[in-house]
Amino acid sequence: MGFLNWFSVKKKNYPEFWLAYLDTFKDQVNTDISNTRFIAFDTETTGFDYTEDRVLSIGAVSFINKKIDINQSLELYIKQDVFKAESVKIHGILKNSKVNKLTELEAIKAFLAYIKSDILIAHHANFDRNMINEMLLRHGLGRLKNKFIDTGALYNKSVHVIYRDEQRPHTLDELAKELNAPLVDRHTATGDALITALVFLKTLARLDKRKHLNWGYLMPK
Repeated sequence: MGFLNWFSVKKKNYPEFWLAYLDTFKDQVNTDISNTRFIAFDTETTGFDYTEDRVLSIGAVSFINKKIDINQSLELYIKQDVFKAESVKIHGILKNSKVNKLTELEAIKAFLAYIKSDILIAHHANFDRNMINEMLLRHGLGRLKNKFIDTGALYNKSVHVIYRDEQRPHTLDELAKELNAPLVDRHTATGDALITALVFLKTLARLDKRKHLNWGYLMPK
């Protein structure tokens, strides 16, 4: 079997929801920032090891033109095959809590249907991206194709533009305090996603004042 035929067969073996996700990237149109759909998201996990730990919950909020659509937020809780009691004091998610929980595969389907090909925003984005990618790989899928913006890295750019050159990592709490963003439902996935969105929008406002609000400045090189 030739390479192209093998690739076609392999692609057909992917589930429909994954192919539908990939299809959203085919007709992407370059729009200006004000018309772009952004999605801020966060994961709560059993720990910080990408392969050994698991995602307990995913929260996400979407916004276009600086308007957050709270009514269209996403909140997913995932049935656990790995449980670490010591992490409960951080995220508060108990193994046998009464919230409606999905299987990992069901959560993947819901998350991909929500994000489509839109730009994802997270604080310390590599961690959340890697945790989601490990979920995908466990089910024989590819990695996320979306573009990512890290609020920590973006904030450092705005700080350099405004008044000083500082490149140290910042916690989400530090950025929220500096930018006067309310800490709503901290350490829940949806609450942290909302805080991340507010931090992002307030950072955009800083950049916009200095005429640095453009794709070249937003997207990592």
